[in-house]
Amino acid sequence: MRVVKLLIWTIIAVGGLYPAYPLVMGDSTVLADPAKYLLEYYGKTATLFLIAVLSLSPLQTLFPKAAIVRNFNRHRRLIGVGAFFFALTHLCFYAVYTGGLSGFFEDIGKPFILSGVTAFAILFVLAVTSANRVIRRLGGKNWKRLHRLVYGAAVLLVFHQALQEKAGAVQTVYFFAPLAVLQILRIGRTYFQPKKA
Repeated sequence: MRVVKLLIWTIIAVGGLYPAYPLVMGDSTVLADPAKYLLEYYGKTATLFLIAVLSLSPLQTLFPKAAIVRNFNRHRRLIGVGAFFFALTHLCFYAVYTGGLSGFFEDIGKPFILSGVTAFAILFVLAVTSANRVIRRLGGKNWKRLHRLVYGAAVLLVFHQALQEKAGAVQTVYFFAPLAVLQILRIGRTYFQPKKA
């Protein structure tokens, strides 16, 4: 279990520091517009972390005896906080990319930006309520109800990603199709399997 936690921390650390590699190595495609590269990288990474969190419950349902799934599921809060960290970094680089807060607030009314900012606000609420003391204060049931908002964040991210220029819609399908399949299989397993006597 500690190994899994260490692995998750390692993935978060490597994911956070990876953009330094092409920058240091002088990748011409990255150096041409580093702010855009960092903006897109951290946005995609945040999305992948959120998808990873949402994949754990259906995987637990489909493979209830799999120890590796069970161990990752115990650390889903850490993965979720990782998603928030990358989303926050993405938002910061967006402010840089648009030339500061003035440019950011000029664009906030656009559906593409508004959906992303709303998804970030949800992730912020979920991140700050992830501490054990907050869970105890809210109570388990209320905490679980609140954290179901993560599904709303996922829907907003689908919209946010699909409205990107060029290959946004295609990339959204690649990212979210596996999660959709897992959720459909989970529903089928939960509601249509024969009940035990």
